[in-house]
Amino acid sequence: MIQGLTIIFLFLFIGDTISNLFKIPIPGNVIGMILLTGALKFEIIKLKNVKPAADILVKNMAFLFIPPGVGIMIYFDLIKKELIPIIVSYFFSTLAVLFVVGKIQQALDKKNEKSN
Repeated sequence: MIQGLTIIFLFLFIGDTISNLFKIPIPGNVIGMILLTGALKFEIIKLKNVKPAADILVKNMAFLFIPPGVGIMIYFDLIKKELIPIIVSYFFSTLAVLFVVGKIQQALDKKNEKSN
């Protein structure tokens, strides 16, 4: 488990470093997660080395959302002031995601029908 946590935090550190060095507007944890996914996909890292630590993190995920939740409460006045734009953007972005996912699924279904 220590090995798995070390690997996960190493990729987090690498992602943060890349994000800070190149001033990429993508959070370092996202970059680290993409790099870790690539390392697992290309079997640079074995899944069995990371899975025990990842399972514990996923199992306790609700606990990990407490700090961001507290952070949101700090900005509650700002959120209250901008509530209508937030709700409108949330609604339209949800529709956009549903539309894109639906189109991708239809394209994948057509591709599977042609191959069968």
